[in-house]
Amino acid sequence: MSHSFSSHKTKRFAMPRIVRLTVLAVGIAGLLPGCVDDDGNISFPIAPNGIRVAQAGLSPEGVQYDELNRRFVVSSRTRGRIGTVKDDSTYTILADDPRLISTIGLNLDQSRSRLLAAVSDNGANTTRSTPATLRRLAALAIFNSNNGSLTRYVDLGALRPNQNHFANDIAVDLQGNAYVTDSSSPIIYKVTPQGVASVFLEDPQLSGGTGFGLNGIVFHPGGFLLTAKSNDGTLYKVPLNNPGSFTRVTTNQNLTGADGLLLQNAQTLLVVSGGQTTVFRLNSPDNWSTSTTTGTFATGPVSPTTITRRGLNDAYVLYPYQATSPFFEIVKARF
Repeated sequence: MSHSFSSHKTKRFAMPRIVRLTVLAVGIAGLLPGCVDDDGNISFPIAPNGIRVAQAGLSPEGVQYDELNRRFVVSSRTRGRIGTVKDDSTYTILADDPRLISTIGLNLDQSRSRLLAAVSDNGANTTRSTPATLRRLAALAIFNSNNGSLTRYVDLGALRPNQNHFANDIAVDLQGNAYVTDSSSPIIYKVTPQGVASVFLEDPQLSGGTGFGLNGIVFHPGGFLLTAKSNDGTLYKVPLNNPGSFTRVTTNQNLTGADGLLLQNAQTLLVVSGGQTTVFRLNSPDNWSTSTTTGTFATGPVSPTTITRRGLNDAYVLYPYQATSPFFEIVKARF
């Protein structure tokens, strides 16, 4: 957002320079998570290299950074609940509901005060899983991102009731439409801001066969989605105005095991591969017809799932470890 300032020639109405700078500093501080001292200087909290969270067996799958509240938000494959993590490792439950069997991907739609969560059931939550929902559940749960109240629960699997389902990740476009990948059926769902669900794209090419199909997904401001298939690492470009004309992004990188995605800017995409324990940085010079690898970040054997932006340039990777692990970590990616 740009601001224009007009000045008056008469000194009577001219704002003193020091006052103008103070007003500007306070205005910026109202938009960014920094602090203004008595001299009008803006400072920002130092982002940690990593956070270890002592929550046994939580097995988080999704992560987002909440700039306004200065906290990470994480899902849980084994508990279903959604929690927040502060830089001091404090974990607090933000949202829970009996229908949240396994929460997978998250999307923080900050401008609309919404937190969107993909809900599935692959049997990891032994307390809430039922024969009726096991491998049949795909849903989108929408919460107030500030207080965690559930505002909408949308059943996506009902659109294809005779198929297996695993709702995985979520992208949101400029109009507030949500796009949800299904890893067990070759489908991308669309949910309008009013909660109307439909099959946005269904194609056999998107199938993962006996493995995981579509996984991570992001919205590109050029008017398309980028989504990755885990079983073979295929990266697809899907136009919003004609999803059936989707194309494969040509790349020199093996992306097998692709999970979460983060679009850093229009030309740069980060891809987390849990199977390769690596985050790949891809660059595209031609609006994602092709891409090349410009950097890698090795995570080690920590079962990395996804990645989120923090501030202007930092990106943090989620390390769930094993489902029985006594802790999980959120670590800054370094390329």
